Amino acid sequence: MGDVLPAAVLELCVLVGVPREKVKEVYQASQKKDAKSFPSFEPEVLSVFVPPFISKQELETTHINSNTFNKAKRRSFRKKKEKNRIENTRILNGGGQKAPETEDITIPKDVDLNGLPQLCFPGGFHITGESREDQFHFLVFTDVFGNRTYGVVAQYYQPMQEGHISNGQVYWDAVQASRAAPFFLPFAICVISRYPYFNSLKDCLSCLLVHLKPYKDLDVDDHIKEFAAKLSLIPSPPPGPLHLVFNMKPLQVIFPSREDPDSPVIDLDLHLPFLCFKPEQVLQIITCILTERKIVFFSSNWALLTLISECFMQYLHPIQWQHTFVPILSRQMLDFVMAPTSFLMGCHIDHFEEVCKEADDLILINIDNGDIAQSKVSEEESEIPDIPLQAGRIFITRVENLPLHYELELCHLASCTDLGEIQLRKRKWQQRLNSEIQQITLQLIVNIFREVKDHLNYEHRVFNSEEFMKTRQVGDQPFYRKVLETYMFHSFLKARLNRKMDAFARLELTTQTEENRLSSMLDSPRRLTMEKMVTKRFNPQYMISKRMGMSLPNLQDIGPMNGPARNSSLRRVNTKHNLKLVSKQVSTFKIPEIHFPLVGQCVLSYYIDFINHLSRAINIVSPDNSVLLARYFYLRGLICLMQGRLLNALSDFQNLYKTDIRIFPTDLVRKTVEALPASDRSQADQKPELKRLISLVLDKQREITKVDDHVKNFELPKTHMQLADFVKRIQESGIVKDIDTIHRLFDALTVGQQKQIDPETFKDFYNYWKETEAEAQDVNLPPAVIEHLDKNECVYKLSSSVKTNKGVGKIAMTQKRLFLLTEGGRPGYEDITTFRDIEEVKSTTVAFLLLRIPTLKIKSTSKKEVFEANLKSECDLWHLMVKEMWAGKKMADDHKDPQYIQQALTNVLLMDAVVGALQSSKIIYAASKLSYFDKMKYEVPMMVPKTTAETLKHKINPSAGETFPQAVEVLLYTPGELDPAERHGDAHPKLWCALSDGKVVVFDASTWSIQHCFKVGSSKLKCMVMAEQSQVWIGSQDSIIYLINTHSMSCNKQLNDHRSEVVDIIVENRDNMSSEAYSCSLDGTVIAWNISTLKVNRRFQLACETLTAIRFHNNRLWCCIGSCILVVTTTGIIRQKVKIEDIARDLPLSLLCFQLFLETDQIWASCLGSSELYIWNATDLSAPSQKITLQDCLEITCMMKVKNQLWVGGKGLSQGKIKGKIYVIDSETKKVEKELVGHIDGVKALCSAENRYVLSGSGKEEGKIAIWKVG
Repeated sequence: MGDVLPAAVLELCVLVGVPREKVKEVYQASQKKDAKSFPSFEPEVLSVFVPPFISKQELETTHINSNTFNKAKRRSFRKKKEKNRIENTRILNGGGQKAPETEDITIPKDVDLNGLPQLCFPGGFHITGESREDQFHFLVFTDVFGNRTYGVVAQYYQPMQEGHISNGQVYWDAVQASRAAPFFLPFAICVISRYPYFNSLKDCLSCLLVHLKPYKDLDVDDHIKEFAAKLSLIPSPPPGPLHLVFNMKPLQVIFPSREDPDSPVIDLDLHLPFLCFKPEQVLQIITCILTERKIVFFSSNWALLTLISECFMQYLHPIQWQHTFVPILSRQMLDFVMAPTSFLMGCHIDHFEEVCKEADDLILINIDNGDIAQSKVSEEESEIPDIPLQAGRIFITRVENLPLHYELELCHLASCTDLGEIQLRKRKWQQRLNSEIQQITLQLIVNIFREVKDHLNYEHRVFNSEEFMKTRQVGDQPFYRKVLETYMFHSFLKARLNRKMDAFARLELTTQTEENRLSSMLDSPRRLTMEKMVTKRFNPQYMISKRMGMSLPNLQDIGPMNGPARNSSLRRVNTKHNLKLVSKQVSTFKIPEIHFPLVGQCVLSYYIDFINHLSRAINIVSPDNSVLLARYFYLRGLICLMQGRLLNALSDFQNLYKTDIRIFPTDLVRKTVEALPASDRSQADQKPELKRLISLVLDKQREITKVDDHVKNFELPKTHMQLADFVKRIQESGIVKDIDTIHRLFDALTVGQQKQIDPETFKDFYNYWKETEAEAQDVNLPPAVIEHLDKNECVYKLSSSVKTNKGVGKIAMTQKRLFLLTEGGRPGYEDITTFRDIEEVKSTTVAFLLLRIPTLKIKSTSKKEVFEANLKSECDLWHLMVKEMWAGKKMADDHKDPQYIQQALTNVLLMDAVVGALQSSKIIYAASKLSYFDKMKYEVPMMVPKTTAETLKHKINPSAGETFPQAVEVLLYTPGELDPAERHGDAHPKLWCALSDGKVVVFDASTWSIQHCFKVGSSKLKCMVMAEQSQVWIGSQDSIIYLINTHSMSCNKQLNDHRSEVVDIIVENRDNMSSEAYSCSLDGTVIAWNISTLKVNRRFQLACETLTAIRFHNNRLWCCIGSCILVVTTTGIIRQKVKIEDIARDLPLSLLCFQLFLETDQIWASCLGSSELYIWNATDLSAPSQKITLQDCLEITCMMKVKNQLWVGGKGLSQGKIKGKIYVIDSETKKVEKELVGHIDGVKALCSAENRYVLSGSGKEEGKIAIWKVG
């Protein structure tokens, strides 16, 4: 288990120096020769302190069986190995002061003890004639797999004097009278940890040095061992807002946690680079890292080398440096800079000239004076490109406003007299500053790579780098050209294609503009909106060619670099994507004292105290504070494991699983289960919750599948394509995803030839499409024209200059209208018509001299005059395009579905590309194959029934961007919050939509734009309910209830008590306060939950084959069990039965769903596969039911009560075709008031929005949501 248990704060501790006896001997010999300088020595490892520090015998006597947890198979270090080099080394652990010759000592496999001394004294080992101040620096070790281990080194000096200890006091011998002057020996203590606790371990070592100063080296071992033992007993805190505090005396040391499981530990001052470099230079260094250059930092301060390097690593999060990372090179390691691959290293400023001569193409960064330069540049490398201009401007603006100087924060505060208070005040300031810097740097990364997702095909895992580059500004292209070739970017692409919800994805989603949200929903071709066109016109990056960044000087030009003059306009840069920094609340937990001497009983006492402290904290914390509660469960489970109390640990991990699944240690729990003795396993199997947990983690182990992480760059095909391959290639290209549209495109491109497409035809089509797209980006309309258009309108097509009855000009097509861009002295705007107003479109010819000129005529309902344009050779194409847009707009209006007009636009642009790519006399016929809506107008009835048209308000598509539409399984509406200022989330109401395979799409119900999209499990979702203001519960076919936090939109908790698919969840409200939730599963299990604590209040089992729905009324549960409806108490006692008496049928009816109208004493129900409704009188349930047959209904699938109406969804006949139908029935008259036909496929889900609107979701043939007005 040792290789699975989360590492403690300390991995090992090493004392480095030179033995006194050796120094004394050499020094005396040199004195005899009258040497005037100290002889040189090579430092060596004097002692190694490796946990565990308790012997096996002591563990056995105190009944702490930790053998299971301390069998880590790491590289061993024996005393007898390389005896000539390390004969003076003492290895101290639980076996006593001296390890047996044959005992293996476990050393982290990425720590080289032979190379460690030179890193502890990177500048050399120097004996001095006077004592020097203690100094610290930091190390980073990387193994072959890229895993990092961190070291904190404290150097201190001791006098070369003899002494003795008496009664705990140290007495130094007087310096003997001789020519010899006193001298001081340097020693180094290196603490190595799996975590980058730079500040915390520095504090710990500072406390240790206070105690070590009086002792000579033979006597410090006990103190260092005691120190190391303490740190080895401190666990690393779990991810989240709980930091651990340990009293190291005299300091209270805080060990911070990582923010979330994917984030790194931040325990350093992230503002240090901004004290050493200008913001422009920070951007240059970030560019060097992102382009994977060979980078060397220089400084006279060894500590700064690692801290500055680590800061830049954090600035890139979640992008990770993939190459060699050695922030400190000792003088013996300088040849490392000759490495042929990318690296980031650091060395002393004294070696600057030497390193410059060692290798070409080095980026040389002087931390001390803020200079950045390059060594000799080879042909392969060029100067560092500038970071994208707009992203850089926003970064600089925000950095300039950072409060970088702590002293300025103290000016107005009283002087603090308490050391602990001083520490706490500085730490809080640093945490706030670190958080703001993390937000600024993350926003920089998001602004640089935000639009990468627009060129990804998730299904085929393709990135179209060529098209992405075409969308970059000319000045930004050198940067992207370099970055796109790097390993870092390749890993970044993998994470995007895997839809990883990391820090980048979260910020990108929350800062997405409303326009981008809507365009992603409608999947429209990329074009500039009028709003963006205006922004583009007045954006400096389009008006000037001067770049913001500075080019790097050649080596001979090194000197201070002056950035561009800071212009006040920088502070007015549009930073609308800036996030308001939310101060995160952080709690601390104080670790109990560790008493010494270090014996088994003391360790046992420490574990008991730790568990008691955690138990008290668990009892005190509010059940609503699940974040803290989860961290306490995690820590208590961990300490129980250290004790060997495996069952207690599993119980805590079970509670953790229910409280916050994000930090659940699956591997650790699985290993614990596998290590359970037979007796413990038997006990665990007798506890249902533990048995379920064991089954869960073992099943997950079996279900692990290899993640597909390949990434392809889009390439044009080189062989002929049949239909299936053509579909794949077009989807990869990003032109269109819809398969039906691609099939029509295939027909168009293969008119008059074999049903296959050759590479040249594909290339011509693809290039024409992309060229047209690029040309559209360059369209720059004058302000006099833009003011006539809506801000979200885009110009999709421009004709050649033609003669019209409104003058000479170019016909422009947007998604809304046609207008003439008149030519002459000043371009002007002449309105032609909106597509909604078109009455007739004709392609004809007019006589001109002896010629007949093809002419397009458009008649509009809003204008008396018919528009005429002599389009000549373009006439037939424009005729097709205008008719398609007209038909698409009519269908969009009739069906209240804006996606139709976007689909028509795609068809029109595909027609244009087909005509542009094909060299054939049949090009117009070929293009007509893409005329979808215009043909539908003639082939099928387009008329929407009047009642439907009046009631339907809007339609939205939750499957936007997917290759196939997905069925809408469940819908849930949640109202907006009244006071958004007091909440983490916004105040808008939301629509939650569950699709297939666990996917959930959340819409902003005020704009109907997609706000969030995430997955919970991989099974069909069956029900959703808002349990409380900040929590939505989702029941799944996999028998799990997923709890979604409505602020973070993440699933942190799961309820696993059901054994079959969860089919319904209801919430009982008491005095407008949610108190209990009831969930039921298909096997008849009903569970009552305490919503605050998530504990099971009651559970019972109904004797039935299937349970499909439950309702709550008057302290009774109404349960639909297939053959009947049972009325039971909240404890499961049956009080009444409601049965269907229908003897005319051969097979028994199975009830599917029901609704209670108890205000009118009615119960309404429907049966599986039936088109009939059954109504009972609630005052006399024994009386026969009344039956209503719905006209033209084939099947009822769902029903919902809205005011005094019953809305029933299902399938039915309309105009001779099977479509989704909704019947609105008055509960009093029992008559159908409305029949609504708004879906192509059957209605699968219904929900109500505040009784003002009803929302319906359809099956997978259509996969859309309709919003209906309640009459």
